[in-house]
Amino acid sequence: MPKNKAVGLKKPSKFLNRELSWLEFNQRVLDEAQNPSVPLLERLKFFCISHSNLDEFFEVRVAGLKQELEAGTGERGPDGLTTSQTLRAVQTRARAMVDSAYRLWRGQLVPALAKQGIRFFEVNELPEEDRQWLDSYYRSQVHPVLTPLGIDPAHPFPQLANKTLYLVVHLVIEEEGETKRRFAVVQAPRGIPRLIPLPRDDGSRAYVLVGKMIGHYLSELFPGTQIEGWWSLRVTRNSELYIDEEEVQNLLKAVENELHNRRKGDAVRLELDANCPMDVQKFLQEQLGLGQADLFLVDGPINATRLMAICEGEHAPELRDPPFFAPISRAVRGRIDMFQAIRENDILLHHPYESYDTVVDFLEQAAADPKVLAIKQTLYRTGGDQRIVGALMNAARNGKQVTAVVELKARFDEANNILWARRLEENGVHVTWGLVGYKIHCKMALVVRNDEGTLRRYVHLATGNYNPSTAKLYTDIGLLTCRPEFGEDTTNLFNLLTGISRFQGARRLLVAPFALHNRLLEFIDREIANARRGLPARIILKLNALVDEKSIEALYRASNAGVQIELIIRGTCCLRPGVAGLSDNIRVVSIVDRFLEHSRLYYFENACQPEVWVASADWMPRNFFRRIEISFPIEDGRARERLIEEVLAISLADTAKARLLRPDGTYDWVRPKRGSAPRRSQNEFMDLARKDKGRGLRRNAIGADTVMQLRPGP
Repeated sequence: MPKNKAVGLKKPSKFLNRELSWLEFNQRVLDEAQNPSVPLLERLKFFCISHSNLDEFFEVRVAGLKQELEAGTGERGPDGLTTSQTLRAVQTRARAMVDSAYRLWRGQLVPALAKQGIRFFEVNELPEEDRQWLDSYYRSQVHPVLTPLGIDPAHPFPQLANKTLYLVVHLVIEEEGETKRRFAVVQAPRGIPRLIPLPRDDGSRAYVLVGKMIGHYLSELFPGTQIEGWWSLRVTRNSELYIDEEEVQNLLKAVENELHNRRKGDAVRLELDANCPMDVQKFLQEQLGLGQADLFLVDGPINATRLMAICEGEHAPELRDPPFFAPISRAVRGRIDMFQAIRENDILLHHPYESYDTVVDFLEQAAADPKVLAIKQTLYRTGGDQRIVGALMNAARNGKQVTAVVELKARFDEANNILWARRLEENGVHVTWGLVGYKIHCKMALVVRNDEGTLRRYVHLATGNYNPSTAKLYTDIGLLTCRPEFGEDTTNLFNLLTGISRFQGARRLLVAPFALHNRLLEFIDREIANARRGLPARIILKLNALVDEKSIEALYRASNAGVQIELIIRGTCCLRPGVAGLSDNIRVVSIVDRFLEHSRLYYFENACQPEVWVASADWMPRNFFRRIEISFPIEDGRARERLIEEVLAISLADTAKARLLRPDGTYDWVRPKRGSAPRRSQNEFMDLARKDKGRGLRRNAIGADTVMQLRPGP
């Protein structure tokens, strides 16, 4: 029976703020850096990742809020906050996060690294041998490329590039018998490492920050002056691309032009050494057009993402997660003919627990097989992997018709995608940019093969990009199939992306922006109807983000109808769970662990005839309405049961790395009941891969003590 409607709940209180929810996700990343049970260098990685995440957040999300305020277009959001209220809340929360992160750096990470022989030095602390080496390094590698930029009536304040390390210098100089105070800035050269490794023969590692080194030699750049002080700074700028595709003749050229402008966007954040005097702070804020809320004083290395260099290489394995080598999927292990294996059964791939080499082999075999006539593929973030793009170029050289749909506007990968698009074209691949006004976010490859006189279409569909490097770090689902309906739908979608036509619909795939949103709402309504008839009703969603207001409202209705709803949302979640009369039956968890949770799965109970859909799309307005996305059903029974009983069940059972979302938007650790051992889902997936098991798990193996059963009782 439906439950009573929430009493006294105004609409805004039903939603969490999107920006603040994202910051809570970044806090969960930072929590891993604070976790003493995580190996030390992995903690450092999480520390760096949290700063990299914040960079992008300010470049895009905070920049967008500021633009709304300037344009006067900001509206009160679903959570009830105005744009100005959101901006103030975001800046306050981000500042607290940054302060906490640098306390962690100074109080825990630096001492722990020092105990392991990894140390950071001031120049004046170095022994003579190191000083001589550093002096030689500076004079040969750094000094020749430094350019001091004075600021005076003849030299205006320079354009500071986005996310680039600078030193601001306060000078005193005698001019015409008068003592004058001037400012200058010095850019740390982009080609120079931000951490200068000192030579060591004993296995220890010692570093000097490049800013500290340049600061030590500043007097040589400003002879005849007195240096009152110097401080490191970094400016974050609006980095969103602004392209009116309807108005441009050449999208490639337009993207290239915007990339040049990215480093010159409006400043949105100033990071500055914490000991910088107030008058210098004010001077920089005035020059950059920033207020006090935009200033972040940092007691530690500015641009902490560059500390990731400490983790590079293979040193100190005892300070890292144990290595994991993903096996080849059992479905293709030892098989020479990939196409025969696909004809026999659909092949479900779970990365990074199963090797991405299966996907690469599929493309490489297609490129070399004389029976293959055509290959079509979408490319969103390739990472420039030679095997993926190399297979396409090799196929074109072998006389096959090869088409690549390259998304030029993949955020922060635009330049890389342009480079590889040109390489592809030079090698005979037909490259197209997709549809005007839509970002091509779906991941699909189509191979047309002449199988003994019959043209058969082989399809790869996935949640992750065609990037073998990130496939080792992200959790994703892929499917290889030659089902005719899948091949027909994929062909029609490629024709839409490369030609001039209207979307004709699809038999199996759900495609955004045309049908995905409405069909998902219909699936939720079906669960509501089943619950009201007393039939089993359940929804499980595994997503990166849940933001779409209509979808959240539909989930609230389903909860009120008695549908049991479990959500595994890695990042932003605007749904408020556990509110009486609104979301009693909704549970939301987030898993942050060694691998980035990236796969999207939709489970609908469908009155004991469960449907499982795999998708490239999160539940956000941009995915539903401004991107080309696909969701595909898993029709092979064994593959479907694997996703239900293995991927979803084990994820829901996590009591080691899962956090539970509370109604107020905060997260608490999910803990096992007393006497039960913690379960860490990613470790279990790795164990299953190592043992080559997991296809026959019992349905209720997830543990009734921690989560609801995958099937409701009679």
